[in-house]
Amino acid sequence: MSDRKEKDAMGEVLVPEEKYWGAQTQRSLSNFRIGPHASMPREVIRAFGYVKKASAIANCELGVLSSEKMHAIARVCDEIIAGELFEHFPLVIWQTGSGTHTNMNVNEVIANRAHLLLGNRIGEGKRLLHPNDDVNMSQSSNDVFPAAMYVAAYSVLSRQTIPAARLLLQTLAEKAVEFRGIVKIGRTHLMDAAPLTLGQEFSGYTAQIGQAAVFLEAAMPELAMLASGGTAVGTGLNAPAGFAEKTAGIIAALTGYPFITAPDKFAALASHDALVASHGALKRLAVTLMKIANDIRLLASGPRCGIGELVLPANEPGSSIMPGKVNPTQAEALCMVCAQVMGNDVTLSVAGAGGMLELNVYKPVMISAFLQSAELLGDACVSFADKCVKGILPERSVISRHLAGSLMLVTALNPHIGYDRASEIARKAEKEKISLREAVILSGYATGEQFDEWVDPWVMTGGFSTGGNKGDPEKI
Repeated sequence: MSDRKEKDAMGEVLVPEEKYWGAQTQRSLSNFRIGPHASMPREVIRAFGYVKKASAIANCELGVLSSEKMHAIARVCDEIIAGELFEHFPLVIWQTGSGTHTNMNVNEVIANRAHLLLGNRIGEGKRLLHPNDDVNMSQSSNDVFPAAMYVAAYSVLSRQTIPAARLLLQTLAEKAVEFRGIVKIGRTHLMDAAPLTLGQEFSGYTAQIGQAAVFLEAAMPELAMLASGGTAVGTGLNAPAGFAEKTAGIIAALTGYPFITAPDKFAALASHDALVASHGALKRLAVTLMKIANDIRLLASGPRCGIGELVLPANEPGSSIMPGKVNPTQAEALCMVCAQVMGNDVTLSVAGAGGMLELNVYKPVMISAFLQSAELLGDACVSFADKCVKGILPERSVISRHLAGSLMLVTALNPHIGYDRASEIARKAEKEKISLREAVILSGYATGEQFDEWVDPWVMTGGFSTGGNKGDPEKI
């Protein structure tokens, strides 16, 4: 592998001949050998393509960049957006906290790739584009990197996370309807409680996901406010008048998302509260998902020695030593994703609070953690919906046995014989291992006929008596 010489303000550096990056990228590669799996997320690089293209167009329209240079920049940016040049963006997130190294990586790749597209050999002859003077015109890493962060975050949430959450919501909602006539025993404190329907139980999951999705969507408008035009410290130094508004408008047109210029560039550079808040919404979704996944795997536990009220799809063998064992693997994977997201939320909180004076210098780790959470939750919601929830079946015989054997049906007697007498009956039934009906008759507090009239599990769920069609949704 041969090298070529690239030069920056600090001198010459050897760069692999076939790579499009330049001296500053190579210096970062040499100085930050941290972590084997910590590359800058591709969504950030793709977002840079939009930001750099929009900046070039804005500069051209404002009369500070030639049409020839604008078109050269835009052409390479289109390749970056299409994902054709990812191999030329090798830097890790553990670099300068402003993301300067990645910004320069993008600038250098655009300059060198444009030189090549114009029929030249990289490293030979005068380039049309200078990485700083042309590609980075009217920009600073301090405003360009956060702009790319927010474009990436907004795009992933819109394209992947929110649609996936709503897919899971719809799948759970369909199960809630399917299970609406199945009466089962409820559980509080992991102990038997009053009855409800399996549909009602799943409707709770549906509501949780729906509320989490709404909360996530409500955090989106702040992510649409871009820092471009703030340049070094928020004053807009070296950017022409109107650049901020024009750039944001062009990015909105290119992406189809409602990006606008941030109303206060000092805040846009010095803090990333919108990213912290949006990740808080992702954490909320993770908390909700873990609760649902744990409920489902607990209700499916067994099949012989657990609760066993649900049957989950048998997707793969569950043990290397125990034949026939099947595990709730989709629920386990989802819970692990949720644990990672909760950890990422700590990272976002610490990094967001760590900004000092005019600049937050935790930008790369913030966007890396954010995108990991958004993408993992999106993938996990789809997987859980398709590979688990869609195939869930009720184990009706077990549900019926648990319902018939529960002492908490005694709750329906409270209005008729009082709490103390009802409690006495429950204790008697448990102690003597007899049914509640038998205990009521033996106590003399009510007749068998009265027990049958008063203790109707379906009515206890908030429904009404259906005679011989208890629990049949077609008869409700």
